[in-house]
Amino acid sequence: MKKTLIGLASGLAIILILLSITLYSRYGGGQEYDYVPAEPFLGKEQVYEFFSFEEPIGNVAATPDTANTRVFFTIHPESRPKHNKLCEIVEGKAVPYPTESQEQYITPLGLFADRQNRLWVIDHGNHGLSGARLLAFNLATNEQVMEYTFSGDVAEKGSFFNDLSVTPDGKFVFIADVSFFGKQPSLVVFDVEQQRARSLLDGHESVSGQGYVPVTPSKKMRFLGGLVDLMPGIDGLDVSPDGAYVYYAAMSHSHMYRVPVGLCTDFSKTPEEVAAGVEMVSRKPLSDGIRVGPDGWVYITDIEHQSIDWVDPAVGGKPRNLLQDSRIRWADGLSFGGDGYCYLADSAIPDQMLRTKGHMRERAPYYIFRWRY
Repeated sequence: MKKTLIGLASGLAIILILLSITLYSRYGGGQEYDYVPAEPFLGKEQVYEFFSFEEPIGNVAATPDTANTRVFFTIHPESRPKHNKLCEIVEGKAVPYPTESQEQYITPLGLFADRQNRLWVIDHGNHGLSGARLLAFNLATNEQVMEYTFSGDVAEKGSFFNDLSVTPDGKFVFIADVSFFGKQPSLVVFDVEQQRARSLLDGHESVSGQGYVPVTPSKKMRFLGGLVDLMPGIDGLDVSPDGAYVYYAAMSHSHMYRVPVGLCTDFSKTPEEVAAGVEMVSRKPLSDGIRVGPDGWVYITDIEHQSIDWVDPAVGGKPRNLLQDSRIRWADGLSFGGDGYCYLADSAIPDQMLRTKGHMRERAPYYIFRWRY
């Protein structure tokens, strides 16, 4: 009996060692990134706490209409929300959108309000295990007008459909597949009229991480005793206002890239032809969200330094720093509203990822910030 227990203990120890080696070799070993932001252009007094909430924020979308700008947000799926998952901010309060019943959602995260008065929602479906879906709502009627489930060859198990952007004509949707677990990051394009999708740049260097692990003021993003580091691939993206390029960046990467929209939306082009059209734009911080402003400059978040940078794509080089604010825990998604404000979702990832509900409650509230652009 004693020999049997010793044998079982030895076997378990070997399994744990092999599992640890596998985890570390696949997800660990991150290096710190050397990046120092420039002096901020805006002062802290120009950055406002627009909205606070008791649960961690996921992403934010402000509508482009100037007369009545509406603002929506998701509750971050990594925080395991039990009730509402998508809300609209109405008179300073969170109202479930479109109704109290939110059974149509599994793990919604990315949001985008297009020029056709639609709200787009990407639901990664528990990292592809339950099927990734794209939903659209008519904002005039608040009715769901589309639901598309991606095939397994586009949204494989282990995928993570995170951010999205819609072309100005409303005909195509671009989605970032971070693929943290699957390790197959890609740029996904969806044809609205033809109801078809394809995955581009699979494993390309521009969508893949370089092995940098973010270090925030409160936490180095390292988990499970150092076996796993947060080093995602393509995370933020956005289509330029003129519809010419889609700009994108991997979180754990030193540079931002772009590729012509027309090249990606021509389904007759081969993946190799699309990859040949990729251009490096500029250096960047370890980033999350990206949005191209009305001025044509690319705004990109800095998750390590509580900052937002901006880049003139015609010049490139190192980005300028727009703002830096110690209230920001994790600068996540950005959205330019028709009311003249840029909105920032602070998802506070260090205080929610692999954290207990008790810890998240202690660190509440969570914020959406905004400033005049």
